[in-house]
Amino acid sequence: AGLRFGHGAVEDAVLKDGLWCSFEQWPMGDAAEFIARQFEIGREEMDAFALQSHEKAARATAAGRFAAEIVPIEVKIKRQMVRAIYDEPIRAEYHNGHYELTTSAERLANLPPAFAADGAVTAGNAPGLNDGAAALVIMSRAAAEQQGLAPLARIVGYTHAAVTPQWIFSAPAQAIPRLLKRLDWSLDDVDLIELNEAFAAQVLANGVDMERQGLPWDWEKVNVHGGAVALGHPIGASGARVLVTLVHALRQRGRRRGIASLCLGGGEAVALAVEMEA
Repeated sequence: AGLRFGHGAVEDAVLKDGLWCSFEQWPMGDAAEFIARQFEIGREEMDAFALQSHEKAARATAAGRFAAEIVPIEVKIKRQMVRAIYDEPIRAEYHNGHYELTTSAERLANLPPAFAADGAVTAGNAPGLNDGAAALVIMSRAAAEQQGLAPLARIVGYTHAAVTPQWIFSAPAQAIPRLLKRLDWSLDDVDLIELNEAFAAQVLANGVDMERQGLPWDWEKVNVHGGAVALGHPIGASGARVLVTLVHALRQRGRRRGIASLCLGGGEAVALAVEMEA
């Protein structure tokens, strides 16, 4: 590839097609800084949340919680075949029969701001730049029975919400209450919540927003195996990934109801509710 003559520019497709808001003309990191200011989320809170996400993901990996939802793949690295069996972004390494974190509160605190000189969003309290894939099979009960398949869960409701694009990271806190109202559920009826961690600031802001609406959630129910800050946020795959993780977490804990939610480009968000099959 190249030019025969003259000047040329190379555009980063990851930024332009996935991490750039064409409405606000800013990267998603600036949107995270904006939402952090609006909801008064500080650097220490973000770093603490990020560390917790890594800790939960490391514990879940060590306990084999992801084994049923991750398909191992083999890749060739420097003439050697390597079998990948867990999510690589997790900042933990396997030593002496257990996983040890390779990050800490001190390391996170020492990272520089990534988007603004006086900002609070860093590479440590945001997901890395990740590749990934996820897949789901969705069909009617009749079709499943016809093919002799046993459903894992049933989709019982879905909602969509949209806000001004600069407020994109507050959108899940609009979609989730709408879903609860549609189903006539309270948060007490929900056993687990999977909320995509586009940034630590976003999840924390959603929690504040829900509380302001009189709907404070139990943080012990949210992202019990860690989230995208630890596991990664491959654009286009995360929607399926959070739902898959939710269903398996419910199954492992013998719980029944769950909600999965995430932001979408342009200031949107979706929320989806499932019930486990007996």
